[in-house]
Amino acid sequence: MEKLKSYKDLEVWKVSMEFVTEIYQITSKFPSSELYGLSAQIRRCAVSIPSNIAEGAGRKNTREFIQFLYISNGSLSELETQLEIAFRLGYFTEIEYFTEKIKYIRKMLVNLIYALERKLKTS
Repeated sequence: MEKLKSYKDLEVWKVSMEFVTEIYQITSKFPSSELYGLSAQIRRCAVSIPSNIAEGAGRKNTREFIQFLYISNGSLSELETQLEIAFRLGYFTEIEYFTEKIKYIRKMLVNLIYALERKLKTS
C-alpha cells in the first residue's frame, strides 16, 4: 500500500465530498419546516463522513485511522436511515440513486479498513 500523502488523495474522501454537495442540494428542496430538523440532521451526517476520514488520516497511527473510518461508516448508516425517512415522508424521490451511492462509499470504506488492517498485521 502506497504511503498516504494526504487524506485528499483518498478516493473515498473525494467521493464523500461530492456526496455532501448532493445531499445539500437535495435537502435544500425539503419543506422549510425541516430546516432545523431532519434536513439539518441529514446534512450533519453527510458532513461527518469525509470529516472523520480526514481526522483519522491526521491521527498518529493506523489503528486510530481505522477507528475514524468505522465512525465514518456509522455516519453513513445513520444517513441511509435518515434518507429513508425523508423518502417515506415524500421529501424526495431519488432514493435508489442515494442508496447506490451509499453502497459505493461503504464499499470503499470497508476496503480501506481491510487494507489498513492487513498492513497492521504484516508490520
